[in-house]
Amino acid sequence: MISQSVEYALRAIVTLAQQEGEPCTAKVIAQITRVPEAYLAKLMQGLARAGLVNSQRGLHGGFTLNRDPHDLTIWNIVEIVDPIRRIHECPLGIESHGTTLCPLHRRLDEAIQGVETTFRETTVSELLAPAGSVAPLCEETKVFSLDGRTGRVRSRKRSTSK
Repeated sequence: MISQSVEYALRAIVTLAQQEGEPCTAKVIAQITRVPEAYLAKLMQGLARAGLVNSQRGLHGGFTLNRDPHDLTIWNIVEIVDPIRRIHECPLGIESHGTTLCPLHRRLDEAIQGVETTFRETTVSELLAPAGSVAPLCEETKVFSLDGRTGRVRSRKRSTSK
């Protein structure tokens, strides 16, 4: 239902939300999200142009989230990267159908509408791991964070009880 670009953008946005305002380089985001670095760099430029992220060059540069994760929805990201297309008229171009959808296309559009509604109602903050659950984009027993001095990714083992 969503493109790979949207999936990658969602991973990047969630990663930035987890950093709580600390800049994160494209290289680090690519490593955390398992997105090819060159592709991610272009995607991040687009997100910056759209105002979802800030980009700062330099020694302590990188990307930061430009919106509060509580106010930013999946829909906001999807609409920027690769909007979902609703079915407003017969996709087969059958003139007699016009804007009156047949049962097949009406049902497909209803499904698309359901996805749209879910995306509009789901904020980025809801995608972050609540206490005691598995963190998004991380191995089950690891949490990735930035090393403020070097900008490198490090991982910490979480204690897991069995």
